Amino acid sequence: MHARIESPALTVPGALEALQKLRDAVGQTGIPETTLSLVELRASQINGCSICVDIHSRELRIAGEPDERIFLVAAWREAPYYTDSERAALALTEAATRLADRADAVSDELWEEVSRHYDEQQLAGLVLLIASMNAWNRINAVTRQVSGAWIGGWLAGRAEASEAA
Repeated sequence: MHARIESPALTVPGALEALQKLRDAVGQTGIPETTLSLVELRASQINGCSICVDIHSRELRIAGEPDERIFLVAAWREAPYYTDSERAALALTEAATRLADRADAVSDELWEEVSRHYDEQQLAGLVLLIASMNAWNRINAVTRQVSGAWIGGWLAGRAEASEAA
C-alpha cells in the first residue's frame, strides 16, 4: 500500500499545527481523555481511517483501558463496558459523523441526552472534536495514508514531548 500523496496536513504550512491546536483546546474542556479517545476511535471506525483507528486504539491501551473497551467500541450499544456519559458521546459521534443518514441528523432527544452529561463548554468540545476527527479521517482516507509500525514510535515521541512540556 502506498499513499497517493504526502499527508495534506504535512504539506500545507500550518495545517498540522492548526489541527493539533484544536485538539489541544478540546482537551481543556474537562471531558475525560478516555472519552475523547473513544469518540476519536468511533468516528474513525465509521469513516474507515486506518491510521486514526490505529492511533486511538493504541492511545486507549497506553491509557490502561482494557481490551474489551477498545475492541467493542464499534458495538458499544450492545456492550456493557461504557458509562452513560460515554454512551451519549458515542451516540453524538455517530449522528454527527453520519449527517446525511437522516433528515434530523442530531435529534433534539439525542442532544438533550448528551446535555444531561456535559456542560455547554464540553458540548462545544465534543462537537469540535467530532468535526476535527472527521476532517482527519477524510484527509487520510482521500489520500490513502498508510498506517503501520511507525505509529508506535510517533506515539512515544508525542508522549515524550508532552512530558517535557
